[in-house]
Amino acid sequence: MNIVCVEPLGISKESFEAIRADFAGKGHQFNYFMDRDESESSLIERMKEADVAIISNIKLPASVLTACPSLKMLSVAFTGLDHIDLEYCSNHGINVKNAAGYSTTAVSELAVGLMLDVLRHVTALDDTTRQGMGRGNFLGRELRGKTVGVVGTGAIGTATIKLLLAFGCKVLAYNRSEHDDVKALGVEYHTLDELMQLSDIVTLHVPMTAETKHLIDSRRLTMMKPTAILINTARGNVVDIEALATALKEGRIAGAGIDVYEQEPPLPTTHPLLSVPNCVVVPHIGFATREAFDIRAGIVIDNVKQFLGI
Repeated sequence: MNIVCVEPLGISKESFEAIRADFAGKGHQFNYFMDRDESESSLIERMKEADVAIISNIKLPASVLTACPSLKMLSVAFTGLDHIDLEYCSNHGINVKNAAGYSTTAVSELAVGLMLDVLRHVTALDDTTRQGMGRGNFLGRELRGKTVGVVGTGAIGTATIKLLLAFGCKVLAYNRSEHDDVKALGVEYHTLDELMQLSDIVTLHVPMTAETKHLIDSRRLTMMKPTAILINTARGNVVDIEALATALKEGRIAGAGIDVYEQEPPLPTTHPLLSVPNCVVVPHIGFATREAFDIRAGIVIDNVKQFLGI
C-alpha cells in the first residue's frame, strides 16, 4: 500500500528513512514530507494517491478527503480527533486511529506549570525584571494547600491529580463516570457545579464533544471564587472564551492559564484573551515535548502496521 506522512511530526529525516526502509521490506511504499503546509491544495496533492495517511492536528475536512479516493486509513498523530471530518470517514469506510497516551505526561506537567506561573506571576515578573524593575507589590500564592478541581479524569486528568497530590493539594474531581483508581487516591467526585464553587483552581482535561462545548460558560465562571484560577490544556471550545475574558476583566476570577483556543495559534492581535489581566497564554504547547514526539512517532507507525497486519 501507499503510505504518506503529510508533515514532519518532529522527527528527523534519518528516522523517516529508517521507517521507509522498514515498510519497503514488507512490500509497502512510504513517502514523507519535511515541511508542514496546512493548505487544502497541498494536502490534496500529498494525499490524493494515498491508501494510508499520517497527519497530526491539521484540519482535515471532507473537501480534502473527497479528493483521496484510495484512502482507507488515517493514523492521527494527535489525541483529539475534532479537527477531522469523522462523519465522512465513517460513511466512506476510512479507519481513523489516534495516538492516545503519547502526551499524558507532557500535558499534565504543563497544567501544573501554568498553575504555578499564574499563582507566582512568573511571566509577568519576567517582563518586569527585563524592564529594569523589582518585585514592586507583587505577592504570589503557593500551590500547596489549594483545593484543585480536576474536570475529566481520563489518563491526563489522572496524571495531573497525582502531580497535584505530590504538591500537597486537596483534589476534587468531576467526570461523567467515577473511576475507582481515582477514588483510591483519596479524591472525591462532585458535580461540576459543586466543583466550580469549591475549588481554588479548576483544571480542564476533557475532550471536545457536542456535550463539552462551552462546558465552562458564563454561568459556571460566576460560580468560581473571586480568588480562583482556571487552567485549560484540553480544547479551546470547552471554555466560552468571551465569557472568560469578561470574567478576568471584571475581576470575577483571579487568573487563568490557557494553552488552547477556539482556533490554532497564531492568534489575531484582537483575540480577547491577549488584553486581559493575569492570563498566561501559550501557543498550544501541551503536547510538544521531545519525549512526547518520540513516543508519538512510535504509536502512529505501530497503528499503521496494525491496520496493515504486519
